[in-house]
Amino acid sequence: MTEDSGATQPAHPPGDRRGGAPDPGAAGGDRTVFLLAHTGRPAAVRSAELVVQGLLRCGIGVRVLADEAADLPLPERVQTVSARQDAAEGCELLVVLGGDGTLLRGAEFARASGVPMLGVNLGRVGFLAEAERDDLDQVVDRVVSRAYEVEERMTLDVLVRNGGHGAHSPGSGQVVHADWALNEVSVEKAARERMLEVVIEVDGRPVSSFGGDGVVCASPTGSTAYAFSAGGPVVWPEVEALLMVPISAHALFAKPLVTAPDSVLAVEVRPQTPHGVLWADGRRSVELPAGARVEVRRGAVPVRLARLHHASFTDRLVAKFALPVTGWRGAPR
Repeated sequence: MTEDSGATQPAHPPGDRRGGAPDPGAAGGDRTVFLLAHTGRPAAVRSAELVVQGLLRCGIGVRVLADEAADLPLPERVQTVSARQDAAEGCELLVVLGGDGTLLRGAEFARASGVPMLGVNLGRVGFLAEAERDDLDQVVDRVVSRAYEVEERMTLDVLVRNGGHGAHSPGSGQVVHADWALNEVSVEKAARERMLEVVIEVDGRPVSSFGGDGVVCASPTGSTAYAFSAGGPVVWPEVEALLMVPISAHALFAKPLVTAPDSVLAVEVRPQTPHGVLWADGRRSVELPAGARVEVRRGAVPVRLARLHHASFTDRLVAKFALPVTGWRGAPR
């Protein structure tokens, strides 16, 4: 579950490194769409077939991952590539068919290539998705006519430092791992039967220490994902911020924190506690050494999303969570 966040901008002309839509005068054969699908779902396979047929019929090339091609009924003229980071390079759009996990997988390709991602939700909530399964014909039409806008979503960069001398000071300690996330970075206990003892820090100053299941550091996009499940606030798209949300903390003060977007959040795992694990978007993990320090800051590279609708985030929130609004009358006219 993810939320809207970021500035909206028009699709970019051909040759733009950020992967915007080509110039309307470009030949159809010069256009290519990268398609990513959750091939383990029959609904995704059927949806992929419809999208491929619609795009090819309009003269737009299609590229898919080679390891997915065998599971999809594809014509020979569909291009296949290996699952490397730059697999979407040169495409004008990345269309993702699946649930939240597939959309986050697509975000990895979108960030690496700068190509905007258009998500079609085949899962349950799908905050990152712009369309639902029943909208496939409209999705193809809007892609063909370039009737979409592109917005940038803030990401997170994360560094893991070892527990060497002076690890409590910003910038000290050897970097042993670097990663990024669109939704959140979480520091969690690795042993179910033991609490993870941590000290949390904002902008180089300690805030609190406690034992618990861990800490979630989230972007505005991730405020409706793991951070939401841990009791964090929902952040509207116009707000640029970083979130720090303790998970099942045993402490009097373990409240969710919302900081400035240029803040640096840090979680230090106390040396005497069992080792922890770091997760990025719930997809990539690394074991944390004893006494490790995790630093999270605003990401240098955003993820670009293609938007088909101008619905407010409030309406999206109500629809995705099926919130009860019966009895609302609205402001007097």
